[in-house]
Amino acid sequence: MGGRGANGWSGIKAVYSVALLIFSVIIVMALIFDEQTKLSRDVHPALAFVLIWVGLLWLCLVEGGQASMVGLPPIDRELYRDSHPISFRICEHGHKGDNLDRYLLGRQFMVLAIVFVINQSGAPVKDASILGLPSVLANAFLKSGLAMILMTCMIGQLNTQVNASHCMLDFLNDWGNWFTVKVAMAIEASGLLHASYLIQMIVAALAGRTIESNEEPRSGFMNLLFWVRVLYSCAILIFAFFATIAALFEGKTTMWEGVPEVVALVLFFLLMSVVGMLEGMQIAFFGVAKMTDEERKSSKWASMTCDVLFQGEGHNLPGFMVGRQLCVVSCFFVIARVTSMDVEEGESNVLGVSNGAQEFFNTGLLGALITTIVGSIAWQLVASAFPLAFLSTPITYILLRLCLLLEATGICAGAWVIAAVHRKIAGFQRDEVYVGTAEERAAMAHGDKPIHTSELGHLTGGAFPATSDLPIEKWVAGATYTERRARILGNIKALRAQLKTASTEEEMQQYETALQAEVASLQRVNREEGQSFRESTKGRDMQLGDLGEDEHEDQYKDETDQHIDDEGQDEDDEE
Repeated sequence: MGGRGANGWSGIKAVYSVALLIFSVIIVMALIFDEQTKLSRDVHPALAFVLIWVGLLWLCLVEGGQASMVGLPPIDRELYRDSHPISFRICEHGHKGDNLDRYLLGRQFMVLAIVFVINQSGAPVKDASILGLPSVLANAFLKSGLAMILMTCMIGQLNTQVNASHCMLDFLNDWGNWFTVKVAMAIEASGLLHASYLIQMIVAALAGRTIESNEEPRSGFMNLLFWVRVLYSCAILIFAFFATIAALFEGKTTMWEGVPEVVALVLFFLLMSVVGMLEGMQIAFFGVAKMTDEERKSSKWASMTCDVLFQGEGHNLPGFMVGRQLCVVSCFFVIARVTSMDVEEGESNVLGVSNGAQEFFNTGLLGALITTIVGSIAWQLVASAFPLAFLSTPITYILLRLCLLLEATGICAGAWVIAAVHRKIAGFQRDEVYVGTAEERAAMAHGDKPIHTSELGHLTGGAFPATSDLPIEKWVAGATYTERRARILGNIKALRAQLKTASTEEEMQQYETALQAEVASLQRVNREEGQSFRESTKGRDMQLGDLGEDEHEDQYKDETDQHIDDEGQDEDDEE
């Protein structure tokens, strides 16, 4: 009964969330074609329309790609060299040396830059009104930015994060992700964000520890080049701060009319701090998860936070991730309004710069740079070095409760509907189908190897939790046990056919390895189904309940062998 009630509530949340999303898309598109957004008014509605959808779709790749890139390093790439050649190619370069950190640094700026472009394309201008909406609805969806927030969260972020966290190989295996990774690494190579490395060194020095690297020390010339980029990155960051603050005090930003300049400035720093706390909290949460209860209880607020986070079956961690995403995007859009410059015709440019420079300032990229380094990366680095201290404040506890409350409302449940549709169309399968579980990989002499032994100074803990349990409803996870079994048996059949046509010993070995993984997956499905059946009939007299653990394992193995034999018989009949 409880399960049916929970599923019913999940369905209700999904329906009203999808309805809100559709309504949000309609009013944002109407604003664009009525030239009531900044870009559609200043340039052309067609450009704004194209950019907002390109931005949302690219954001899908940026956010989902992060989950895949962070989750795949421990897995031996040889296991998916043939099944996922593009994923292999991306990881072969992206996981070499310290390239993963470089990718994550550039990717962080990409997220902010894309969100700022989306804001320019779809955020309403002053006094915008559309479709004759009552003032209550207009204020709720337009002035507050709720419509843009829901579109960005559900379409551009959460749905691909959910799929990529379970289907890392399938999600990453396309050229769009390859291009996205290359762009992220090019941004890092430009030196624009190198001020982050200076912060990284300061944090490591304060922690009294060294940052683990997978590369040899830099040569003299490379070291000189590195520090030149650090210095010019710091100079650009300082100038960005100076120009943005000057624009705020001159009233030359897209901040809502009537908000005093001092209030806007305070709001800017306050929201950056909130974003920083939320970005760092996830890294801190994964850090303290490895600590003992005694260590966690050394601080009252850290203890209270961890009690909430890890209570029950641990579902509050993924719940926090969903609520956190909503909070962070909300802050991003407000920061974009506060920092994006808007100089009216006839007014002097900010700091007296040329018209070309002012046009560049008006894109909001200066605000994106500030928020990336000071409002995101810096806090993540601090959290990686001092996870317990990061959680030892009432602010962390309050933000955790707020994120869990937002997730509980189901306002973003529509993301799971989009994820289910996307997964069905794309034919995504869980990674275990291709490479087995960690235990199965170890049994095949392909055990997982962590990319770092310490997270100090690294951003890998800031990804959506790939390989961790996520709040995916059964109707999103998709398949019943029968459907999963049929799919695996189909894979076994295909692999057997390929095995017969293999022309080299190496090919045969690869197919044999893949076949072993599929058989192990079939055993796991049978085991899970048996466990589910026992739980659903708990307290009733049944034959399975009298079996011991070893007998259960034998039964699952017998069932698996029978299924495989049946499939083999079908093949013989066909021949």
